[in-house]
Amino acid sequence: MTAPSIQCAVLGLGRLGFYHAKNLLTEVSGAAIVQVIDPLPGRAKDVAQTFGVPGYSDDVLDAFANPAVDAVVIVTPTRTHAEMIKLAASYGKDVFVEKPLTLQLDESIEVVKAVQEAGIICQVGFMRRFDPAYADAKRRIAAGEIGKPLYYKGFTRDAGAPPPEFIKDSGGLFVDCSIHDYDIARYLIGAEITAISGHGQVLKYPFMEAFDDVDQALSYFEFDNGAAGDAEASRNSPYGYDIRAEIIGSEGSLFIGELRNKSLTILNATGSSYEIIPNFQTRFHDAYCLELQHFIDCVRSRNTPIVTAEDATTNLKVALAATESMKNGKKVVLQPQASL
Repeated sequence: MTAPSIQCAVLGLGRLGFYHAKNLLTEVSGAAIVQVIDPLPGRAKDVAQTFGVPGYSDDVLDAFANPAVDAVVIVTPTRTHAEMIKLAASYGKDVFVEKPLTLQLDESIEVVKAVQEAGIICQVGFMRRFDPAYADAKRRIAAGEIGKPLYYKGFTRDAGAPPPEFIKDSGGLFVDCSIHDYDIARYLIGAEITAISGHGQVLKYPFMEAFDDVDQALSYFEFDNGAAGDAEASRNSPYGYDIRAEIIGSEGSLFIGELRNKSLTILNATGSSYEIIPNFQTRFHDAYCLELQHFIDCVRSRNTPIVTAEDATTNLKVALAATESMKNGKKVVLQPQASL
């Protein structure tokens, strides 16, 4: 007998919300969308008609109050995430939410408490943990194939800067981009970051100075098991989207990721070339689908997701410390968060 599908509502139907809705319907088993929500006039109706979703609204409360909705997928602007999660907790709805939970550490801790008190599932969109290459690296590290992991090195390079309208509410380069490296480094090394130094400057996009942000950054961090690492974040990659990592172990190393978009190399009289990955949706399509499948499976089994609101709060704490370090020029030592 086939188990009934988990009934979902998707909140926020911008580029990533539309993408998640499409993936839920076409790539994830055991899930159905019963309602889509967006405040932009006509947007929810258009998306509902495109995907054949029976319900739509411009008011998120319609989804929370809908008894047919088991879980909500929150892809609204970051500044609304905390409110949305707390509402979901009050209505007993399980949550998948894009990172970060919020830009304020105190508010992130409040969200964790709301999730814990309500006993709901809350998975946060740190999708690199689900990417097949990163997941394989995790398995190989756990199997001891490179000995003790000693050093993490990450590259997060975007092909260009988002518009000022995005930058002003992004939280800065460490919070918007490097936070993915902090999460995957903690996951792969299997330890917590205890100190961090952040550095950065504007190299290409002067408009960022108005938002006290940078387009090139580097952070160096130390773990509580004696390992260390660094992560570069850049909005200045002229060749495409470039996400890679290296794990140096006591007995070997792992290189994760590559630049090639397809296994095709063109050869001619001027040399050889290949197509480079153009954007994050191309690079992490499998990961985006697998993280939603994991969420649906956790809602059904009531197992804790492999990336939680507690992880998101720890990642935010590290990112805010890197930002603080960049501004004051000093290493920041992180104290354990007792309440998490």
